[in-house]
Amino acid sequence: MIHTVKPGETLFQISMDYRTPLAEIIRANPAVNPDFIYPGQTIVIPGFPSPLTIPYRIDVSVNNRWLRLLKDGVLQKQYPIAVGRILHGTPIGEFIIINKAPNPGGPFGTMWMSLSKQHYGIHGTNDPSSIGKAVSRGCIRMYNSDVEELASIVPIGTLVSIHP
Repeated sequence: MIHTVKPGETLFQISMDYRTPLAEIIRANPAVNPDFIYPGQTIVIPGFPSPLTIPYRIDVSVNNRWLRLLKDGVLQKQYPIAVGRILHGTPIGEFIIINKAPNPGGPFGTMWMSLSKQHYGIHGTNDPSSIGKAVSRGCIRMYNSDVEELASIVPIGTLVSIHP
């Protein structure tokens, strides 16, 4: 997987976002000076497939409060979601799914899928009435049955594009 450095990112933060030890990232990028990275630079993140090899993509509209599953660019399904509230907005950008955890408990419902941004994910909910609203701490909430269905389809490494 190739990550393109964004303004303000550090190699340490990138390692935290992908839950990949810094030493592994440094080892996978011998030509990169770990003390000096810059926006636009590409960094190899070991252990993840390239999103280009995966036929699925997830497209999220924060304003419209929907998540769309596409396969080879063709819409497969659209799901209603809840998004981040004021002061805890859902992050905008491109991420990948880096892991899945069934039954995380509490407000995360029956499934958690981590995004390549620390502390953010796509998950179920213990409050189905929240779907369609801006109420989360930035995560994308789905009905439990919907997130379980989605998690059963998309593999680790699936690209998640989040926009307004």
